[in-house]
Order: sequence, then C-alpha cells, then structure tokens
Amino acid sequence: MNFNSICVIGMGYIGLPTASIFASNGMQVVGMDINTEIIDGLKIGKLHIFEPGLRGLFLDALESRRLEVSKEVHPADVFIIAVPTPFFEDKRADLRAVIAASESIIPHLQPKNLVILESTSPPRTTIDIVAPILEKSGLKAGEDFLLAYSPERVLPGRILQELVNNPRVIGGINRASAQAGQDLYRKFVKGDIILTDATTAEMVKLMENTSRDINIAIANEFSRLAQQFGVDIWEAISIANLHPRVEILKPGVGVGGHCISVDPWFLVEAAPDKAKLIQTARKVNDEQPEFVAGLIERAVGSLEGKNIAFLGLSFKPNVDDLRESPAVKLAQHLGAKGAEIYAYEPFRMDVKLAGIKSVNSLESALINADLIVLAVAHDQFVDIQPKDILSKTKARIVFDVVRTWDKALWEKEGFQFHGLARKY
Repeated sequence: MNFNSICVIGMGYIGLPTASIFASNGMQVVGMDINTEIIDGLKIGKLHIFEPGLRGLFLDALESRRLEVSKEVHPADVFIIAVPTPFFEDKRADLRAVIAASESIIPHLQPKNLVILESTSPPRTTIDIVAPILEKSGLKAGEDFLLAYSPERVLPGRILQELVNNPRVIGGINRASAQAGQDLYRKFVKGDIILTDATTAEMVKLMENTSRDINIAIANEFSRLAQQFGVDIWEAISIANLHPRVEILKPGVGVGGHCISVDPWFLVEAAPDKAKLIQTARKVNDEQPEFVAGLIERAVGSLEGKNIAFLGLSFKPNVDDLRESPAVKLAQHLGAKGAEIYAYEPFRMDVKLAGIKSVNSLESALINADLIVLAVAHDQFVDIQPKDILSKTKARIVFDVVRTWDKALWEKEGFQFHGLARKY
C-alpha cells in the first residue's frame, strides 16, 4: 500500500525520532503531543530529549516542511501511537495515555487508514483495548481500517541507527494489517521485517526485555553472594564466562529505563500465577539500589551529615533518560540515611528530584564532599584521574558502583577505594 501522510502521537524518546525519520524519507508528518511546553519548544527548534544525531535530523525535517508539530491530532493516512506506558504503584500497566491517544484518532479515522500502536503494552492490548475504541468510529478493524502493533526495539544513545537497521516486528490483527505495516516501515527500515499477529508481537517485546531483566538479576544476586564470601565478583564473572556456554552479565546498582524495569510487570499482571521467576527477578533488581546503599554505609560508616558528590543519575551511560533510574534510587536511599546528595548529571543538570541537590559542574559536586560515589559510567567520568581532583575536594573516600575506575591508581593517590564486591 502507498501512504503519504502520518500523524505520530507522542513526541517522546520514540515518537520524535520516528516522526523525524519518516519526514526525512519523504513523508508528510505531523508530530503531536498534549504537552504544550514540548510542542512550543519543538516549534522553535528546542528539543526536550538528548539523542545523538536527532537534533540535526529534526531541524532538517522541520525546515523542509515535511514535519510539523501540533497539540492536536491531524487527519492522515497513518496514525502511530507512541505514548508512554508506565505502571501504577501496584505495578499494573498504566494505559491511560494509550486509551486517550486511541480516542483522539476516532474523529479523523477514515476507511483504508492504518493505525499502529508502538507503545510497549501488555498482551492483547491491541485487540482488546485499542481496536474496540477505534471501532467507536463506526468502522470495523481489519475490514474498513487496518490495525497493527509494532514495538520499538532500540537502545537509547543508538536510537536513530537502530530504528533503521534493527529487525522490525509487525503484528497485525489480520494479515492485511501486517502487510500494510510492512509497506510503511520499508520506507526507512533496512533490517529484516518480520510479520506476525498483534499479540505475538506484544509478547515478543516483553520477552526480550524480561529475559534481560532476569539475566541482570542473577548477576546482581551473584554480586551479593560474592560480597558475603569475600570474592571479587568481576574476576569470578570473567572466569565463568570463559565457558563456551556461559555469558553472565555485569552487576550494578539495579535496572532502570522505561523498558527493562517496566515491561516484565506487564507479564506479571497478565498471568501472576505463571510468572513467578519474572516476579523474583524484578524483586532482586528493585532491591539492588538499597543493597548498594547499605554497602556504602558499611564501608564509610555513618552517613549522617556527610556530603556526597554523586556522579550520574541517568539509567545508563551517555543518555539523559532518568526514567526508573536505579542511580536516582541509590541517591535517595543515601539521602534517607542522613547524607546530603550533590548530584552531577551532565546530561540533565537542571533536573529536580526529591532529596537530591543537582549541580551544574563536577567541581560544584566535589568542593564540599566527604565521599565520592560513581553511579553511572558516563564518558566524562570514565576519564577522571584521581591526581586531577586532589586539589578540588577534601574527600578521600571513593565508592565506584560500576567498576569504572582503577582501584590501584586511586589508592596510590591516597584515596580509600571501595566498590561493589570488588577486591582489585
């Protein structure tokens, strides 16, 4: 099928790059978001997210008039729903944004339109929630209009490359819908396009992130055991991984981001009696920031009244995404133990978080610090040399959560060095 116009609903970490790429490939695109501040900023070229290469791509699309941004849904051949799907306090999926986006399409839905849900969702969301809402238009899904689910499967920091080159899964409510999705995404996707049904596609996305969560959970649990047994977990993992059928991941402060720390709960919600391993892995990873906070307290003594230079708040290196970040949770646990947290997050220096004082430079974090905690291995932090900061801080205690710094080098400069289950 031939589609000429798209309305992308949701200008977040997936919607904005997706709209920009479609526009750069010749389609007429409207990027819509209900957040007035986001749309007003985009209209003057101010992006609210950081992603390598995105700013230039977006500005070119905007200047070419292939892309416009709006607070309203516009008529189009294709509607793509790319809104957030967080969870409630009880870990149930919060689908209010998906429901609202689906309802916003109804006045504009026409025969032969294609609607694609990209938001990560529990199994059967497309057929049990989105389809009935859209059918309030009087049109029948799969007959009068086409409907599919196609999950994003990209890594922050590499979104633009992976949108183009990664395999794309398209699950239609019928074969015609899946094939229409293939026709659409083939405009820019160079990777394989795999067609299936909507519920399978939903589960594939959840399975991918859940398997990662489980693998990280066992690494984190191994780190706790190593800490108890006096074993350097990093040495143990490197030796174990010499086995040709073993690949243990790296432990850390926990799991964050909008995918791996969230998606497993959608499977738990859908089938709690059958997702017991998934629940256990989520519990292990959710508890890891508190566990690391306890290690820091035991290593340095009481944290009451101590000033901590806390380096990094994002959920992974070299991105600005703080959603479900375990580094943020670690900082807040340390604050709850009486410490004053001076956090330097170079990608989000203006962020405001409960119990955390954000600063806009490394020097500002270090100046009054009693302790330095490295929580995220941003490139700026990897390159820090202990001799270069001796004159910038009175702190002589360092806790490297992510095994980035050379322990011997820091100790040579007079620092007391600690790490997660680390001897060397």
